[in-house]
Amino acid sequence: MNQFDAMKIFVRVAELASFTQAADSLGLPKASVSTAVKQLENTLGTRLLQRTTRTVQMTQDGMVYYERSKDMLIDMDELQSMFRQSEVDISGRLRVDMPVGIARAKIIPRLPEFIRAHPKLDIELSSTDRRVDLIREGFDCVIRVGTLIDSSLIARPLCHFNLINCASPVYVKQYGMPQTIADLYTHKMIHYAPSFGASVSTFDYMIGNQSYQQPVAAAMVVNNADAYQSACLAGLGIIQAPEIGVTDLIEQGKLIELLPDYRAAPMPVSLLYANRRHLPKRTQLFMNWVADVMQD
Repeated sequence: MNQFDAMKIFVRVAELASFTQAADSLGLPKASVSTAVKQLENTLGTRLLQRTTRTVQMTQDGMVYYERSKDMLIDMDELQSMFRQSEVDISGRLRVDMPVGIARAKIIPRLPEFIRAHPKLDIELSSTDRRVDLIREGFDCVIRVGTLIDSSLIARPLCHFNLINCASPVYVKQYGMPQTIADLYTHKMIHYAPSFGASVSTFDYMIGNQSYQQPVAAAMVVNNADAYQSACLAGLGIIQAPEIGVTDLIEQGKLIELLPDYRAAPMPVSLLYANRRHLPKRTQLFMNWVADVMQD
């Protein structure tokens, strides 16, 4: 194994803080990963990682080497693709993550065209409402819906999702059709929360350019988009969902729009990627393609 390969292995171990996880992500035996890092340390004449029975941490020298290695690996990736005649020749693994609804409704139906244009790419598409750790889990980019928290990641705005207030015919028959915000005192929401116990159930709405929140009792709390929609279809409460995901259900009569004059503010959709000096060509191609798909 050459020093360049050993460098790539070290970077994965450092990012994941685990020899086992790094081996899994690289498709290598754990013993090979450990040997590569030891050989690299012997070649450099310094310890890069501090190992204990429970943790793997970078030493001071390891942190310096990690930062320089990341730049060198990115530069090498760019150099290897610089003189290729066609984007069809772009190869390598592309690991991305996005919400279930966006994957199902927008990205996967159009993905064959991207694969036909770049047949040598190996695509790993994670689709979950869990907030993956882009760096530690080795993702090239992720799609996120909603207001972004401060982070070291770079955000590329894509579009906005309009939100619709919905309930099932069964729910409306039982609780009635609210006509005003005041009517919501006798209604129930399906509350979406990425982590349980972290927030209060509210009905969000806008008047002019001003956003408001009205506390409404929660029939139940869910932490993923499929459960959110399924609970609404089952008649358990009101949801405020992206229009893209409920339009067909409304047209089919499975859901009913409520309070159309009191919609929540549109939700921003963004692409996030690591703060790198250069992005691999394959990541740039995918992000540009996603931007076109989402803006359609």
